Amino acid sequence: MLHFAIYPNFQKKHALSCALAVCHKLHELGAVVYIDESYRAEFSECDYIQYGIFSSLVHQVNIVIAIGGDGTILRCARQMIGSDAELLGINTGHLGFMTTLETDQLDALEKIFQGEYECSERMFLRGVLQGENKKMKLIALNDIAISGFYGKVFDFSVFADHSLIGQYRADGVICSTPTGSTAYALSAGGPLIEPEMSCIEITLICPHSLFNRPMLLSSDRHITIQHTADCSRQICLSADGEMPIAFPVGYSLEIRKSKHTVKLISMKNSSFFDSVNQKFMQSIKGFPAR
Repeated sequence: MLHFAIYPNFQKKHALSCALAVCHKLHELGAVVYIDESYRAEFSECDYIQYGIFSSLVHQVNIVIAIGGDGTILRCARQMIGSDAELLGINTGHLGFMTTLETDQLDALEKIFQGEYECSERMFLRGVLQGENKKMKLIALNDIAISGFYGKVFDFSVFADHSLIGQYRADGVICSTPTGSTAYALSAGGPLIEPEMSCIEITLICPHSLFNRPMLLSSDRHITIQHTADCSRQICLSADGEMPIAFPVGYSLEIRKSKHTVKLISMKNSSFFDSVNQKFMQSIKGFPAR
C-alpha cells in the first residue's frame, strides 16, 4: 500500500479543487493520504485523510505530491530534506517546468501504482554566509543568487577552491544546480543542463564586460564569493527566490554541493527534452504550451 503526503499551495488558482480531486483519486486507488494539520478545514469532507505535521509526514510516506507551480516544488523539496520520499509535481501555476502533470492529467496517477514512472535524482546547493563572527546557512534546489539593491552594479570576486576565477563588476551572479539551469540562470543567458548532471553553474547578471561567459564547474568545487564593493554598494542574496538576505561588505559566501538530494518523479516516455520543447519552445513556434 502506498502512502502519500499532499503539499498544496492555495495561493494558486484551482489548487484547492485540484488537491481535492487528487485526494479522491488516491483514495479510490487504495492509498493512504496525509495532509498537514493546518489544512483540516479545507479537507473536512475527506474523512479518510490523516493529519500531522508535514515535516514529520515526509518521513512516513512513499510519495509527496506538490500542487502549485515551480516555487511550490522548491519549497516542498526543502522540507523533504533527509526523507526518502519521492516528489511529484502537479501544475496549477503558470509555467510549471518542474511539474509532472497538469490538472487535466490526474488519471495518470494510476501509473504510479503500476510502477510506470521514473525518478530523477537532483542535487542541492549548500551556502554559508559568514563574517564578523556571524554565520548563516542556506540550501537551494535551483540557485543562490547575489544582486545589488535597486539594480546597482557592484564589485565582487569569485574563487574555486581558493583559486581566483575572476574579479567582476556586474548586477549580480547566480550559482545554480543543473535543475536551476532552466530558471533564473537561463534568463541571465546560461545554458540548459541535463538535470541529472552533477555540476555548478556560475552565470553573471548583466556583467560590465564584453567577454564574460557562464561557467560550469565540478560539483566537488568549493566556490567562494567575496563582496569587495565599497560600503555604498549594498547587496543581498536569495536561495531559490526566497526572501533576500543582506550580504554586507567584507562577508563571504561559500557554496558547495549539498550531501542531500531529492527524487523528482517523471512519467515514462516523458524526457527532459520533451519538457523543454513543450514548456519553452512551442510558444515560440506559435503553438500553445500544453
